[in-house]
Amino acid sequence: MTNVSTGTDSWVRRFHPADTAGTRLVCFPHAGGSASYYFPVSQALSPAVDVLAIQYPGRQDRRTEPCLDDVGELAERATTALGPWTDRPLALFGHSLGATLAYEVALRLEAAGTGPVELFASGRRAPSRHRDGRVHLGDDDSLIDTIRQLSGTDPRALEDEELLRMVLPAIRSDYKAAETYRHRPGPPLSCPITVLTGDHDPEVTRDEAAAWSDHTTDRFSLHEFPGGHFYLNAHAATVVSLIRTHLTRR
Repeated sequence: MTNVSTGTDSWVRRFHPADTAGTRLVCFPHAGGSASYYFPVSQALSPAVDVLAIQYPGRQDRRTEPCLDDVGELAERATTALGPWTDRPLALFGHSLGATLAYEVALRLEAAGTGPVELFASGRRAPSRHRDGRVHLGDDDSLIDTIRQLSGTDPRALEDEELLRMVLPAIRSDYKAAETYRHRPGPPLSCPITVLTGDHDPEVTRDEAAAWSDHTTDRFSLHEFPGGHFYLNAHAATVVSLIRTHLTRR
């Protein structure tokens, strides 16, 4: 059973418990990412917001577990893991693959009557805007080249052959999940959607980012930042401030 006070469930990390916060923010990592990517976000938002970060299987302390390469299965497992945390309003934040996963979790939470108060989608085109992707089908060298171009991975990790062998299966699995995802037509979300994107992101055009507006009946806003796919690394303070403003004005 999940320990709600410390977050010891294998799917959920709670780095800075904020027991008096009115809202919880659940963060979903990018392809190849892990829960620890959001440690600084948790630190910056506590104690105003109680931050949870999702840890996908196949990496870090879950590296011995089989990776999941299907968004639907990831969403089902993550939604189940979040069940004990719905005693307070939840907001969801996801970057890249994490944005798609956060959207699918939001749909499932709404169906269960515990829908999020807001969805923050970063660095990802709208679910209904599909692109053919074959990165997960390439060899290791092409996969490494892709993640190097996106500048989201510590260059030291790309130079460490032993570390690469450890993380490549998770990265490939995540890319397969992202690239094989197909949006299923259905009712839009009833919560606000806030989209964040880099103005030179090769993975998302402004039009593809704006199309998230089709996925909600509530408020929609789009925030564009200078930078590429990992624009948020250079604008972390601004992004955190935006999230704090949205969640503490409730």
